[in-house]
Amino acid sequence: MQVSSLNEVKIYSLSAGRSLPEWLSDRKKRALQKRDVDIQRRIELIQDFDMPTVSTNLKVSRDGQYIMAAVITFDILSDDYSKIVFLLCDRYVEFHSQHGRYYRTRIPKFGRDFSYHYPSCDLYFVGASSEVYRLNLEQGRYLNSLQTDASENHVCDINTAHGLFAAGTIEGKVECWDPRTRNRVGMLDCALSSTMADKEVDGLPSISALKFDGALNMAVGTSTGQILFYDLRSSNPLIVKDHQYGLPIKSIQFHNALDLVISADSRIIKFWNKDTGKIFTSMEPEHDINDVCIYPNSGMLFTANEAPKMNIYYIPVLGPAPKWCSFLDSLTEELEENPETTVYDDYKFVTRKDLENLGLTHLIGSPLLRAYMHGFFMDIRLYHKVKTMVNPFAYEEYRKEKIRQKIEEARVQRVQLKKLPKVNKELALKLIEEGEEDLQNRRGKKQKKTPNILTDDRFKVMFENPDFQVDEKSEEFRLLNPLVSKISEKRKKKLEMLEQQETLGEEEEEEQEGKPSDAESSETSDDEKGWVEEVRKQRRLLRQEEKVKRQERLKEDRQTVLKPQFFEIKAGEEFRSFKDTAQRQKLMKKTLGDRLQLEEKVGALSVHDTIVGSKQATFKLKKSEQQQKQQEAEKHHHLERRKLRRSASHLKSKKGRGRPFH
Repeated sequence: MQVSSLNEVKIYSLSAGRSLPEWLSDRKKRALQKRDVDIQRRIELIQDFDMPTVSTNLKVSRDGQYIMAAVITFDILSDDYSKIVFLLCDRYVEFHSQHGRYYRTRIPKFGRDFSYHYPSCDLYFVGASSEVYRLNLEQGRYLNSLQTDASENHVCDINTAHGLFAAGTIEGKVECWDPRTRNRVGMLDCALSSTMADKEVDGLPSISALKFDGALNMAVGTSTGQILFYDLRSSNPLIVKDHQYGLPIKSIQFHNALDLVISADSRIIKFWNKDTGKIFTSMEPEHDINDVCIYPNSGMLFTANEAPKMNIYYIPVLGPAPKWCSFLDSLTEELEENPETTVYDDYKFVTRKDLENLGLTHLIGSPLLRAYMHGFFMDIRLYHKVKTMVNPFAYEEYRKEKIRQKIEEARVQRVQLKKLPKVNKELALKLIEEGEEDLQNRRGKKQKKTPNILTDDRFKVMFENPDFQVDEKSEEFRLLNPLVSKISEKRKKKLEMLEQQETLGEEEEEEQEGKPSDAESSETSDDEKGWVEEVRKQRRLLRQEEKVKRQERLKEDRQTVLKPQFFEIKAGEEFRSFKDTAQRQKLMKKTLGDRLQLEEKVGALSVHDTIVGSKQATFKLKKSEQQQKQQEAEKHHHLERRKLRRSASHLKSKKGRGRPFH
């Protein structure tokens, strides 16, 4: 069980805890449950409370005995699960009883939501149409539809107190209808009311969630992440609450005991006061949220997620635990915070680079490594064993590092000298001087204190890791800081003094405030005048250095002796002189007419006049070496066959002998 706290409100995640990998077989899972104490102590409030893929809707029956989850829109009409209505994605509406499907019918357009009006036994369907379809379950037939002004309707709800029907449109409006007269009694422009002065509007917000609270209140969720809380007697919202994520609102619920509104988008669930809008608490599950369901008269909450596992939360502040799990009240008092780990306890997640460092790349594809995302899972025992073999002194290094950290922590309590870091000492000294100058300038004035990089933990690595050392000899640094030579000489002297004080353990003698030396005053005045000269000087030095490097490279090239290289000819090929390539290049440079004349001389081209008066050109393509060899081999074969062939002239019949052949 995992416990989190926000605004001193404890939230217990009953579905969290040690999770087993999905690829393990049932036999291995049972074996782990038998020998692992932590898995045995895991709380499984509802056994196998998950779906094959994802879940989009959750509902609890009115008697509190059943909870249903599905990937489609549905509603429970009875107190238990004996009467259920499902709205399928292919326009079908199915009615189920305890034994299974009872009846199915279709609506004219694709549906997105529906509500049930108990007094008249009417089902109201909204979807990809401007009409609201009515299906009477008592008569078993469709009634006249309600014609709205919208092109499409997304959500709908019916007030249980007086039966008012409300539909949220794609244009960001809410139309309210009276089922008794089948007339529209009001319209709310929520899109206009949801816009704020300090927020940009990317598009027209549509209605994505709708829920009545009592007889006079209603909450509307938009596709841009706002919740508008209305009093039905007014066209202006009482409160506009923004989730700050820009995601569509998926669910709106109410907790009347504490006057809370529970709104959820795909990322966060927020609890806030409906009178003031103040945040009560919030929670962010690991996976995207599709729906939120509150168990009646308790502090238990269920969520449907974009994952097979559905989450169960228990918030004692909202109410007691349900009767069927009353032991949670006494159990939560003794629980301590136990954060959930993202890596399985019995397995270690390693990347391909980790495998290369451990020398285990040959295990890729074997049962010892299980591919997952951008890496692999391996047994934690094998990982520790291989790591010990690869680096046997890892524990000693870890121990020395811990001892060094303890010593450093103890030194902090002593009297501190003015000590510079090991990396970027000159930069640190520059920042210290700027801080002292800033302190002198702010003395006697009420100015805001500027932040210091040396005391900021975000820049701590810059003065500890040698990889962040500033290279003052680089070309970029010298051109950007032309006066660094003069300033560095002054700082180098100061650095030498500080290092001597550190070695001797003496305290640094600080210079009197407001009395800069003559050298410093002269330098500050010369810096502005000689800035251009310093830039030119640095450029000349860089050119000279580049010239020296170029001369050294030329000298090295002259000293290098080129050795002849030999290349092996492939089997079946003959060496051609390099003159052939030169002749071919010369031939390609000639005009088309010259090439045609040359080919006529060779015999590869023949041009002659036709009877009609036009000209006919015949080309003989040049054969490759392989074709020529094959042709020669065929000629040689034909010659051999001719020599071996016996004459058949003696088989000819003489005149008068034999019978004629008919």
